Amino acid sequence: MKKLPSAITSEEFAKLIKNTQLERNKVTFLLGFGSGMRISEIIALEPRDISFKDKTIFIRQGKGKKDRIVPLPKGLREKHLKLFPLKIGVRTLEKAFKKAFFKAGLDEIKPDLHFHSLRHGFGSHMAQKGVPIHHIRTLMGHSNISTTNVYLELNPKEALNSYEELF
Repeated sequence: MKKLPSAITSEEFAKLIKNTQLERNKVTFLLGFGSGMRISEIIALEPRDISFKDKTIFIRQGKGKKDRIVPLPKGLREKHLKLFPLKIGVRTLEKAFKKAFFKAGLDEIKPDLHFHSLRHGFGSHMAQKGVPIHHIRTLMGHSNISTTNVYLELNPKEALNSYEELF
């Protein structure tokens, strides 16, 4: 059986942000959790790709060289545009995540969290809120719906509720 991905919850994300010092890192974590962006997509992001008017972010040439549009996370502000394009690499962001992760004490709750867990949190949060699976697939840029279905498995609440209603 394939291991389920480790997703960060809203409460854990709040702790992470509270324990993150640099504004740049807070914004990158917000993009991962609030828009479901991959770390490589965050690093490649340019101000022209962010539309406050439409409340969207245009991702150019993401994984598989595909373009897609994701929602603008609620906490992103126009003042953050000056941070882009980022002048840091993947390792720097991963290290910043781990530093905040330990500082927040999340290692005691979920020791296997990593930067990509922000993206998993986005997917599982949408599934929990009842967003149709094909919409989640579109926003996450998955080619195959089976990749997206894992977010339904991360929270079996709906299946358990169905069981309770029937038995």
